[in-house]
Amino acid sequence: MINIAIDGPAGAGKSTISRLVAKQLNILHVDTGALYRAIGLYIIRCKISFDDVESIQKEIKNCKLSIKYIDKEQRVFIFDEDVSDLIRTLEVSKAASIVSAIGEVRDYLLDFQRNIAKKESVVMDGRDIGTVVLKDADFKIFLEASVDIRAKRRYDELLKKGEKVILDDVLKDIEKRDFWDSTRKTAPLLAAEDAIVIDTSNLSIDESVKRVVDLVKKGIYGGL
Repeated sequence: MINIAIDGPAGAGKSTISRLVAKQLNILHVDTGALYRAIGLYIIRCKISFDDVESIQKEIKNCKLSIKYIDKEQRVFIFDEDVSDLIRTLEVSKAASIVSAIGEVRDYLLDFQRNIAKKESVVMDGRDIGTVVLKDADFKIFLEASVDIRAKRRYDELLKKGEKVILDDVLKDIEKRDFWDSTRKTAPLLAAEDAIVIDTSNLSIDESVKRVVDLVKKGIYGGL
């Protein structure tokens, strides 16, 4: 069994690259960002203000979150509703970044994520996988890219989904998320000391995937 941790800021390509790496290695992909997005959506639906941290801390205990793999693709459920497509909006993205800074939310998801990795070989991506969730992962990768390129990627992604967005607004949102993620007290975004850092700014998705797969196959940390 093997655990691969892939971290990085918003728009660095973590989810897409991790999913394709997992596919090539024939193991499961765990998109932890989708879990935080699902909780963000849940809090929106509960009509709780994101300034009301105490209410969020209490309400999170009532959220029944689960994931299922359909044709090896992760699908996220709140209770029995598949919300995998509903959580990919800019509004939910902002909500996810806010709730991810709440310790009780992270605690709620910590064992959830670790239990998956105990049972299955996984490529798990997020912002604190190599530093907190899977500190003993066999391979740790940190993906990064310039903020302008990350904003353009996210902008194009949202346009394809039919959302009406302005590039400058997406850029500002990325900058805010970078600030929130890197300065939060609980599990801030940073590369693990033993992580391999890959700048994807000038790499295509295929090139980035190949870079990660090659690192794993070469056994940078001792091999498979």
